Amino acid sequence: MIGVLVSGEGTNLQALIDAALPIAAVASNRAGVSALHRADVARIPARVFDLDRYADRAARDREMADWLRLRGVDLVVLAGYMHLLTPSFLERFPNRVVNVHPSLLPAFPGARALDDSLTAGVDTTGVTVHYVDEGLDTGTVIRQEPVPVEPRATLLDRIHAVEHRLLPEVVQELCAH
Repeated sequence: MIGVLVSGEGTNLQALIDAALPIAAVASNRAGVSALHRADVARIPARVFDLDRYADRAARDREMADWLRLRGVDLVVLAGYMHLLTPSFLERFPNRVVNVHPSLLPAFPGARALDDSLTAGVDTTGVTVHYVDEGLDTGTVIRQEPVPVEPRATLLDRIHAVEHRLLPEVVQELCAH
């Protein structure tokens, strides 16, 4: 079963839902985001883990991992989740946490990947699905797909289209193992 971590709109969550993947739970670090509405519409249990309610990030991550495990989750997918995960979380799901990132890692890690790639003037950026480790987008790459920067006006839409196809494909393969 899959647990999906979200922080915002939830378009990658929607792609996983639309692919009919076995999502058991959705966890968010932010209340009131569209991703939670998407989970509700799909009748997927969801919960907010607001960092302000915990002594520290490790305590929050332990409780979030416990909640996911109670729902049978054995694969965690970060779908626009904007917090680094602590060892207390990652140890609960060894080699079973994946993320989708809008660049060809290791180039342009972090939350500003698209802006950073444009500032750098590269001709090609892309999408990476990778395992999550304790670093910032440093985990082992599972699959990548390049996306030409031009035409720049449609770059974000083209990045999202690749994310929405590539992430469910990789997750489906991981569920089969």
